[in-house]
Amino acid sequence: MNLTVSTHKAFGHRESLRIAKQLAKRAVPLVNRNVPGSMPDVQIVLTTARSLAELAVAVEAELVGGADRRALAKAVREAERHAREAAGRAVPLAEGGALILVNLDQHRTVADLAITLVHELVHAMQFSRRGVRERVIADVRDELGIKRLSHRQRRESARALEREEEEAYEREYLADRLVPGATA
Repeated sequence: MNLTVSTHKAFGHRESLRIAKQLAKRAVPLVNRNVPGSMPDVQIVLTTARSLAELAVAVEAELVGGADRRALAKAVREAERHAREAAGRAVPLAEGGALILVNLDQHRTVADLAITLVHELVHAMQFSRRGVRERVIADVRDELGIKRLSHRQRRESARALEREEEEAYEREYLADRLVPGATA
């Protein structure tokens, strides 16, 4: 399991990068012990909301083997709308592993960063489970108009995604072990 932490178009956040590296080194084994699955190689990128959307769509396009420009532009616009409120996002990588994008604009304290890292690391663990990666790929193909899902498949996927989000929110208490009182 490899872990890398870096920034992308986030100037003046050297201290945030240092703190994120420290938290990530402690968070990965903590989540690995407390969540079913196996921790894949993880790349954590600290960035802005706009770059978060662009990077996520680019990685998703690479995951499914590419898409046409109009579909990608539409996906970026949609992702930008959601990225403004998002603290982070986990995306499976084409070569295996997971990319965790962290929106620095949403993190005012170290506790906020710890909670987001734990939450997104839980999602990274979920990618290692049977069928999850394939479902994510099918969802991205549907979103980019490559291969449409049936209404039933969309509902099943939405339910699975909701269960995964609930699990990630339930495990945020682990951030208290990184930063005491983080979830208080």
